[in-house]
Amino acid sequence: MPEQTSAVPQSYDRRSIVLHWASAVLVLALWCVGQTIDWFPRGTPRITVRSLHIVFGFLLAFLVIARLLWWARGSSRPPADPGLLGGVAKSAHGLLYLLLIAAVGAGIAFTLVRGDNLFGVFKLDSIAPDNKALRHDIGELHELAANLLLGLALLHAAAAVWHHRVLKDGVLRRMWPSLKQHG
Repeated sequence: MPEQTSAVPQSYDRRSIVLHWASAVLVLALWCVGQTIDWFPRGTPRITVRSLHIVFGFLLAFLVIARLLWWARGSSRPPADPGLLGGVAKSAHGLLYLLLIAAVGAGIAFTLVRGDNLFGVFKLDSIAPDNKALRHDIGELHELAANLLLGLALLHAAAAVWHHRVLKDGVLRRMWPSLKQHG
């Protein structure tokens, strides 16, 4: 009987890849919308854009929960790189998750404290209508977490491109298996 060996995966499993890229697209889109909400005229245009921001923020919350559950369940993933770069990468990934949770959590808290009108159809009453200081502080926390998240995500992307172009070590193909090796 031939000896069975467990193959070490060279890339993340399909579900992890889909959840990763969906989260990345949502983070970027939510940040862009968050930066431009006030550019829209008051009334229906701004309500619609803010409503989309809130709905897609809840979708991001769902994706973060799905990613964490999938990760905890033992998703298929390549082993971490050894040494200093591997440690930095592991720390950066942990910080990305913490910032994701902080930005999403503060966004949900901001919506609850602020109250809102979703698409002019559903009114969400504020849980603290007279506490402007709390609304301000949570809004600032949401903005800070989102800005830090986007900044770290951009560094994360730059590191992946650096691995692909300079080190040529195949790290980027872990999350983008169809990518050809840069030669």
